[in-house]
Amino acid sequence: MTNPTTRTGAAAAAPSGRTARRGRTAAPLSVRIRAAAADMKKTWVSYLFVSPFFLLFLLFIALPTAAAIMLSFTSFNAIEPPTFIGLLNYQALFTQDLVFWQYALPNTFLFAVVVGPIGYVLSFALAWLIAQLPHRIRGVYTLAMYAPSMTAGIAMSVVWLIVFSGDRLGYLNNFLLNIGYINEPKLWTTSPQYIMKIMIVVSLWASMGVGFLAMLAGIQNVDRQLYEAGRIDGIRTRLQEIWYITIPAMKPQMLFGAVMAVVGTLKAGAISVELTGSNPSPNYAGHLMINHIDDFGFIRFEMGYASAVSVVLLVIIYLSSKLCWKLFGSKGE
Repeated sequence: MTNPTTRTGAAAAAPSGRTARRGRTAAPLSVRIRAAAADMKKTWVSYLFVSPFFLLFLLFIALPTAAAIMLSFTSFNAIEPPTFIGLLNYQALFTQDLVFWQYALPNTFLFAVVVGPIGYVLSFALAWLIAQLPHRIRGVYTLAMYAPSMTAGIAMSVVWLIVFSGDRLGYLNNFLLNIGYINEPKLWTTSPQYIMKIMIVVSLWASMGVGFLAMLAGIQNVDRQLYEAGRIDGIRTRLQEIWYITIPAMKPQMLFGAVMAVVGTLKAGAISVELTGSNPSPNYAGHLMINHIDDFGFIRFEMGYASAVSVVLLVIIYLSSKLCWKLFGSKGE
């Protein structure tokens, strides 16, 4: 039987311990700086290997992002010094920019909602199919799927502009004329009715990028013993294997592919200019947020306003990436 005195004494001692922990203060900043410096001195080789990436990240990502955020509060024409104007750029963007609200933002979300998920599913499906092939021919099919993402700019001028050419020599027009579906050639890339559909088709064709390679690597690295254990536990079909074993076992690769798909679709914009030859596109039918930024930044030279639009795009990408973390991230990551 427990001694009441002992129990009482322990209970009495507990508050004093909690009080001591609450009263404990953080170490002074100078002490923490010296501790960090000592740690860096001890592990300087590791920091040496990380330093090239850190410098490139600082130079090409962190500093431009900080500069864009600061310029978004200014009026800047790239010639005269920036003038601080507070929130006027954001006020104009949210209350006066009809092109942004009627075309750039809806077109960007439509493009991202269609190309992102479909391209993501296609990447996983093709990666899974290639992983089922014999090892000797797997590399050939991987290169065939990945090549369009590396040569998208060349393919745009060599393949797609010829396919969608507006004269009778264009492959699509020629085919439809020969079967009697149309009576005269259509101006595919300059028609507001078709430009967004063409952008989606071309983007899906070139969507097998690094996310596709990451998924293929993840599928190939799934432990084969998991499939054997699954068959013992009652899994009978390939679809069940994919849902209950493959996808949970490669969550990091699925997360990476999702983030890359989101970022890739939201920052798309060059495809509209390459297809139509103009910015903005006819009737703003293919006008995306990146085109809106280019329009104000490099055509009108309103750098402050373009920076405000880019900050809004950055927030949208960040929130979309957080959604991907919620779907595919694991606790503790």
